[in-house]
Amino acid sequence: MADGKWRRAGATLIRVIAVWAASALTLLALAGILPDFRLQSDDGDTITRTAFTAAWGAGAFGLLSALVWPVLVRALLIVPALVLGALVFFLNGSLLLIALRLIPDGRGDAAPETAVVVAAVMSAVASATSTAFAVRDDDAYRRRLSRLAYRRRRGRPADQGGPGREGPPGTVFIQLDGVGHDALVAAAAAGLMPTVAGWLADSSGHRLTPWRTDWSSQTGASQLAILHGSNHDVPAFRWYEKETRTVMVSSRPASALEMQRRAIERTRDGGLLTIDGASRGNLFSGGAGQLALVLSMAARRGKGSRSRAGYFAYFSDPANATRTALSFVAEVVREVGQSTRARARKVTPRVKRGGLYPFIRAFATVVERDVVVAAVLGDLFAGRTAVYADLVAYDEVAHHSGPHSRDAEKVLERLDRSLALIAKIADRTPRAYRIVLLSDHGQSPGETFAGKYGLTLKDLVRAGSGLPVPRRAQRTRSASEARDAVRIALHRPVEGGVDEQAAKLSDPIVLASGNLGLISFPDIGGRASREQIDRRHPALLSTLANHPGIGFLLVRSEEHGSVVLGPGGAEVPIAELSDEEGPLAVFGAGAADAVRRTDTFPHVADIMVNSMYDPGTGTVHAFEEQIGSHGGLGGEQSRPFLLWPRGLTDPLDIMAAESAEPGESASAPVPPGGGLVGAEAVHRVLTRWLQESSGPQVPLRAEGFAGAGPVDEPFPPGAPGAGPTAARTARAIEPLPPPNRQDPAPDATGTTA
Repeated sequence: MADGKWRRAGATLIRVIAVWAASALTLLALAGILPDFRLQSDDGDTITRTAFTAAWGAGAFGLLSALVWPVLVRALLIVPALVLGALVFFLNGSLLLIALRLIPDGRGDAAPETAVVVAAVMSAVASATSTAFAVRDDDAYRRRLSRLAYRRRRGRPADQGGPGREGPPGTVFIQLDGVGHDALVAAAAAGLMPTVAGWLADSSGHRLTPWRTDWSSQTGASQLAILHGSNHDVPAFRWYEKETRTVMVSSRPASALEMQRRAIERTRDGGLLTIDGASRGNLFSGGAGQLALVLSMAARRGKGSRSRAGYFAYFSDPANATRTALSFVAEVVREVGQSTRARARKVTPRVKRGGLYPFIRAFATVVERDVVVAAVLGDLFAGRTAVYADLVAYDEVAHHSGPHSRDAEKVLERLDRSLALIAKIADRTPRAYRIVLLSDHGQSPGETFAGKYGLTLKDLVRAGSGLPVPRRAQRTRSASEARDAVRIALHRPVEGGVDEQAAKLSDPIVLASGNLGLISFPDIGGRASREQIDRRHPALLSTLANHPGIGFLLVRSEEHGSVVLGPGGAEVPIAELSDEEGPLAVFGAGAADAVRRTDTFPHVADIMVNSMYDPGTGTVHAFEEQIGSHGGLGGEQSRPFLLWPRGLTDPLDIMAAESAEPGESASAPVPPGGGLVGAEAVHRVLTRWLQESSGPQVPLRAEGFAGAGPVDEPFPPGAPGAGPTAARTARAIEPLPPPNRQDPAPDATGTTA
């Protein structure tokens, strides 16, 4: 035992000396290269004296970085996150100037702008040297990464610590935002994602299945259901609520918080992550007590708001900060080069990628990725029971470059490296972990509606309503979670993305969610009927239904109930909708059920518009400026994936057991089209897996309710969060098929009340 301690101490000392020596040599080299940086007196010094000066300066800079840097970063967390990232270089340079002032006899000096460069290079060299030594020493490598978890673990009650590696395993859910099932399979087969390919090839590794989204195939609807069990009344990424005259936007913090509150109220359950969970980079908390970059929590104030905690955990290491800042700049340059090349080659389809977009892309593909991955690593070492993290990089790039573009493929390669790192660290943590990979939706390619037809959906609606139309088609703002995340990081308000709120009350409000459009008439109380619309705008519905870029409409009829309208005068009552014939036949299995479910939502739009879909090419036409889109029906966007370790129960067995009547065998038929149907079904599967992995749990406590923070008392009977899922989580796992279930039966919408 004592010999082991001495060996570890000796290895640590050697590593410190090596990093110190590398930093000193870097200082010497930079002093010889940069004209405004010196390590000698004005009269010159011997080589020995200059080397001593470099060693002194490197040591002083290292100590300042270790002792002062974390304090500076914590103090500067009051500034916007991106401003903090920009300050990284200047803070590092300031520490170097202080270190040079500490050199005896004033032998160290540098111009301020030179100090910034020298400090950045030294941090990078020190990080590379330390990592090179640590990789050869598993214990040192683990200690280096576990520093990310230390600050969170310090304040954690002892009775909440994760069990040893011989105990129940934890579960890590990694969401690859926007990566469809077919895109993942193709990337693994092409060698772009060797980690995923290895999981699929290993007979004892993972299993893969697609699942089918709801009509609203976007992160707001899917992730809300996955984390909180319900996406009832979420008809799109954006929708208009007449009673309050507000536009709900899934990526707006206030809207996300309200969506989360409604889901919890409906399910009476705190969320998937209520038991010792962590939510990283998500739109919603999932009831987790540990939060970082969670959009819904950005709308809160006070102690309960911890959405930016991950920035401190990551940027408190100057090497991390420097590396991410340099990668950010490289990504901006990469995007400028790629977009310039696309214009020069006249690649089609394409959208404008200038302005702030290169910086938004760099934030999504570098800053968010690095911070979220670092937070997950910290959670692994802290022994969290359940971790759910969203990596948005692919989704953002695919929107503007296309889901099958080389740009998007490069992002998949980098995401795979992040998965490899997480898997490697999971093998070194005190607790064993199971890694579940999933996506919230896919992406369908295609030219934009405006690019194909020369007018936006809003222009078409105004023309069909007899209202003035602009002479030139205006761009429709893209629904971008990354764009709104950047605004939050800059402490800027997230816009609704529409200018219709300022329009006349009699004008229709037109909103876009990928290839799904929503049209509302704010001066008509309740849901407008087809007859009311025809009386006011006789040509509107026929103009929309017969346009070649539109697949079908959903509208309420006073005489026939809700109906689906299609080209050539097609009109089908919603009760008679079929996947085999009529306007929805081209959209495949499950389309009719998805439309029927959305029709029951209180805030379904007066007119729901789905673009055309070409099954031969897999293309749709987005009503936004996106050549890779999601939000409606049609193609890969509705076909995400679920990848899970083989030791867990097959999702179809779980769903069959749930649908079986008490006393019957779990052999319920698979829904039309096969596989999992709806994000709420995915939530039930993940909940079951957590029970299988962790066994009996402690009762739910109030931190599960909307991320409100821990309290000492458990939920009182009947309080939000004390519902049937809580009871299921609190008891031991039961074998399939389950005995007499006490859960309430699904209602007409397919959700559990």
